Amino acid sequence: MGKQRVLSGIQPTGELHLGNYLGAIRNWVEIQQEYDSFLFMADLHAITVPHDPTKLAKNTYNVAAMYLACGIDLNCATIFVQSHIPAHTQLAWLFNCITPVNWLEDMVQFKEKAIKQGENVSAGLLTYPVLQAADILLYEPDKVPVGEDQKQHLELTRDIAARLNYQYGTEDEPVLKLPEPLIRAEGARVMSLTDGTRKMSKSDPSDLSRINMLDTPEQIQHKIKRCKTDSVRGLTFDDPERPECNNLLTLYMILSDQTKAAVATECQDMGWGQFKPLFTETVISALKPIQDRYHEIMAEPGYLESVLRDGRDKAEAIANQTLARVKAVLGYSVPL
Repeated sequence: MGKQRVLSGIQPTGELHLGNYLGAIRNWVEIQQEYDSFLFMADLHAITVPHDPTKLAKNTYNVAAMYLACGIDLNCATIFVQSHIPAHTQLAWLFNCITPVNWLEDMVQFKEKAIKQGENVSAGLLTYPVLQAADILLYEPDKVPVGEDQKQHLELTRDIAARLNYQYGTEDEPVLKLPEPLIRAEGARVMSLTDGTRKMSKSDPSDLSRINMLDTPEQIQHKIKRCKTDSVRGLTFDDPERPECNNLLTLYMILSDQTKAAVATECQDMGWGQFKPLFTETVISALKPIQDRYHEIMAEPGYLESVLRDGRDKAEAIANQTLARVKAVLGYSVPL
C-alpha cells in the first residue's frame, strides 16, 4: 500500500514570515517522508483582495524557492503553481453551481474581510472557499495540514464533496474522497509580535508585527526589542493574562528545539531584558541556513523553473483525471 497523500498551499502575497514557516512549511518538512506531498502556491487566491500585479509572479517564485530552502524534498513532494493548472478554476465553477450561497456567507473569514473592504468586496472573496475546495479535492488527499483557523474551510470542502457524492454518486462509488484535517499541536497558530491575541499575518500594516523569513539579523533584533511584552518578571506558558509571553516562549521552544518543560524551567526566573537577547540569537541562528539556501536557489532561475514545470506536469495529470470524473457524473460530453 502506498503512502497517504497530503496537500497544502500558501498565498504568494508579501514575504513569508515565521507564522508561515512554523504553522505550515516546517510541518510539511517533518511529515514529508511519511506522506506523498502536493504543495502549491495559491496565486489565484492572491487576487481576492487588492494586489500588486507587478509583484504577483515574482512573489510566486519566491515562495516556491522558500519551500525548497526550508527543506522540502522533491523525492517526497510535488511543488506547483495553482494558476498553471486550468482544472482548478474549471472544477471551482462546477462546485459553485452546487454550493448554497448561505454556506459561503457564513464563512468567518469572508465576514471579517468583507467588513474591511466595504463596498469594494468582490464576488471572488465570497466564492474563494469553493476554489479552495477544488484545490483540495482535485488531488484526492487523505490529509490536509491546517491550522485551527482553517478548519472551517476544510469542513466546507468536505460538505461540498459530500453534497456532490450524494447527488451524483452512490454509497459504494462516491465521486470524491473526503479528506481529513492534519493539525499540528504546537506552533500551529503563531501570534503577532505587537498583539499576542492576533495571528501573525502578512496583511498586518506594521512590519514590526512579524519576523519575515528573509529579515536580516539587524531587523530581527530591532523587531524583538520592540515587540510587546509586560512588566511581570518570570516567564510562563499558558497564562491567559499574558498572551505575548506565551507566544514568545512557544516560538523560542520550537526554534531552539526544546521541550516545553525545559523552556519553562529555563525561563521561569527571567526578565524580558535577559530573555530577548537569547530569543533574538535563537531566531537568527534558526533562519540563517534557510536564508543561505534560499539565495542559492534564487541564483539559479533555470533550476526553479524546471522544478515548477515538473511539478505542473505531475499535478496536472492527477487533476485532469478528477475533473473528468466530476464532469462525467454531471453529464458533460467527452471532447471529440
